Amino acid sequence: MPQEFSCLISSPVLSVGSDRDLGLESTLQELPMYNFQVEISCTGAEVANYFEKHPLLPGVILLEQGKFIGMISRRRLLEFLIRPYGQELFVKEGLDVLYSYARTAILLLPDTTSILTAMQHTLRRSPEFLAEPIVVQTAANTYRLLDMHDLNLASWQIQGIETQVRYERSQAQMIQNDKMASLGRLVDGVAHEILDPVGFIWGNLTYVSNYSQDLLKLIAAYEKGLPSTSEAIKQLKEEIEFDFLEQDLSKALTSIRTGAERLKKLVAGLQNFCHIDEVYPKPMDLHAGLDSIILLIKSRLKGEIEIIKNYGKLPPVSCFMGQLNQVLMNILIQSVDALLDEAARQQLHLENTKTFNKPRIEINTAVISQEATKPNAPDSRWVSICIVDNSSGMSHESQQQIIESFSVKKRADKETSLAVSYRIITARHGGKLNFRSQLGVGTEFEILLPLV
Repeated sequence: MPQEFSCLISSPVLSVGSDRDLGLESTLQELPMYNFQVEISCTGAEVANYFEKHPLLPGVILLEQGKFIGMISRRRLLEFLIRPYGQELFVKEGLDVLYSYARTAILLLPDTTSILTAMQHTLRRSPEFLAEPIVVQTAANTYRLLDMHDLNLASWQIQGIETQVRYERSQAQMIQNDKMASLGRLVDGVAHEILDPVGFIWGNLTYVSNYSQDLLKLIAAYEKGLPSTSEAIKQLKEEIEFDFLEQDLSKALTSIRTGAERLKKLVAGLQNFCHIDEVYPKPMDLHAGLDSIILLIKSRLKGEIEIIKNYGKLPPVSCFMGQLNQVLMNILIQSVDALLDEAARQQLHLENTKTFNKPRIEINTAVISQEATKPNAPDSRWVSICIVDNSSGMSHESQQQIIESFSVKKRADKETSLAVSYRIITARHGGKLNFRSQLGVGTEFEILLPLV
């Protein structure tokens, strides 16, 4: 036999919420909420009586034959009852009559909504509805009321936590910046100490090469001028392998020159990467910065990864060189690590596979234009740096984690190199950091820097 619904009222029940401390990820489930549901056939007098007994009750959830149809707040109900002739019209009538007059838009949110997100939704409402309670839908498809006072208190508490976290992070960042500045000065000093003897070697190589060639010419002239040489001289030439020495001396000098040149480039690249930024940005040759970083990265590789450079014509870009070098290094190391892991997996299963993809990183630079978002505004010009690899790509979960690390709400969590890079590009340079990844294809990072 179907249940009959008359003027049944369930007693108000206050759920105390969670007893744990609120955090940045806290949801509406952790807040105290009221469960007070009545049939719409109940009269206004009966509901008003419950409001009188429970002064903190923010409103009432309306049901029609057990199904949710809406909500009337305490403020809205009393507002209609104190109107002229309000008691004569609504006190003895069913709530359906009152609700036909008092019906307003309600804010309905699932209980998994974060407290900060719920606060944002409430602030988008019209000013007249800011004090109206929120209807919260639970996973069991039941409905509860959340008082705006409780939501405001929780929101202020979380914002205080967020402010404290940001302060602690800013302090940690200041300490880290100071450490990096000290490290940069130390590396710069060591680099100068290395460059000095390298400069001596490099500067004297030309003279040593010329002197050795002159000495060989002198020995050849003596051999022509003296038709016969002593046995001691012949024995000495055999002992020192003079013929091999004559051929190999120039090769040895060339090898020394190549090593000294490589060492100079490595030290110069290390100096550029540890560059200490000044207060204001300065023009930078992006290609020189990329070349320095690639040279440093290649020092940890043994030819496993092919790096292809497709450089376009770029003007000097105004930026903070040290921070931008850090971003480029972070992204390239991300690609290198992904490719090395993929190469190890392919080597492990090489016997079962016929094809072996050579790990590859492709770097493309260009100046691009983007259409203006505002009418009659000129198109914007950007410097684009695309770093593409042919790794196995990222899963949807990994991509979502990276995107979440870019957001302000997630920055209280553990910092990642990509999150730091995103903040440097967007906040410090007014640029954009985009990335795309596809399983089995690879990952692409795109840095966009505005041209002023």
